[in-house]
Amino acid sequence: MMAPTTDNAGYTGDPGTARSSLEALRAEIAKAVVGQDPAVTGLVVALLCRGHVLLEGVPGVAKTLLVRALASALELDTKRVQFTPDLMPSDITGSLVYDSRTAEFSFQPGPVFTNLLLADEINRTPPKTQSSLLEAMEERQVTVDGTPRPLPEPFLVVATQNPVEYEGTYPLPEAQLDRFLLKLTIPLPSRQDEINVLSRHAEGFNPRDLRAAGVRPVAGPADLEAARAAVAKTTVSPEITGYVVDICRATRESPSLTLGVSPRGATALQATARAWAWLTGRDYVIPDDVKALALPTLRHRIQLRPEAEMEGVTADSVINAILAHVPVPR
Repeated sequence: MMAPTTDNAGYTGDPGTARSSLEALRAEIAKAVVGQDPAVTGLVVALLCRGHVLLEGVPGVAKTLLVRALASALELDTKRVQFTPDLMPSDITGSLVYDSRTAEFSFQPGPVFTNLLLADEINRTPPKTQSSLLEAMEERQVTVDGTPRPLPEPFLVVATQNPVEYEGTYPLPEAQLDRFLLKLTIPLPSRQDEINVLSRHAEGFNPRDLRAAGVRPVAGPADLEAARAAVAKTTVSPEITGYVVDICRATRESPSLTLGVSPRGATALQATARAWAWLTGRDYVIPDDVKALALPTLRHRIQLRPEAEMEGVTADSVINAILAHVPVPR
């Protein structure tokens, strides 16, 4: 049995309590963000899988607040970068700075050296700057002047983009989209949720002061590490593996798509299903776990044919049709 570890905040990281600590995140984040439980769950799944998240939603639906609240509830360091057309790669990764007193160059770390990086409106910056995140996301390090520099652990990139405003944007290429574990959509709130939001603001809620809103750390890095170890032991039967493969292969044969899910996407779906199974209290994966994570894991890994798009077909509708068609293992 894994021995409990202790981090600086005093969390034991005991596998037996890690799940309950992560489950408490929902209630803690709900003190600041109303009605976004699916997005909170998706972010936790990404942390467990060591993956990254693309958040899509119109302005004003609390995407930035959600990420800040998550970091506060996990007591993680977070930084935000507003992506703009004139942003340079070194503005993210850092650069060498000349010190005239020592006549030497020293490395000045960029904002990517954090636990949780919020890349706001990532599609507003040119491809060269977008790609500067690729090494950080894949290798969890930054190489400047030939020297690799490891990033803190845990490390999560949450990139946001606006789904309705495309003027002056640089759409992420398919190869870069595939690097994101999940694409989560942030919908507009229901009428009651919106009433709750306005009521909180009327009572003095300040989204820039999460401590005053009552958001407190309920888990820490040691809990995440213990949870990841437990997820790695979650059983995936050959039948479930075959089910994941059949779903992904079906996307490659869909007449509505020009690009189906790659083997990397199939691996991602199996990983997210394992994390979801563990979060729901099981040490084995069932088909419902795969179905639950299919949309956020696969929707950004497929490409619609133009004629299908004109007919109103969406990535989600294609995936839902495939889930309804692919035989479920018994």
